[in-house]
Amino acid sequence: MDAFTAGLLQRIKTTESDLSRARDEGDDFLAEVEQGELDDLRRLAAEHGVEVAVSQH
Repeated sequence: MDAFTAGLLQRIKTTESDLSRARDEGDDFLAEVEQGELDDLRRLAAEHGVEVAVSQH
């Protein structure tokens, strides 16, 4: 796995965790921001052929 792929997958994992925490804390604004970031990261992954497992939240 190259550095780009590893970094992208780590950012996705971190963003998923941040999104989950924002939802758990009831922070709707932060959850919306994190969801947008996650959508962008997943789109970037798809554009570069990086497979991402969709977590269940």
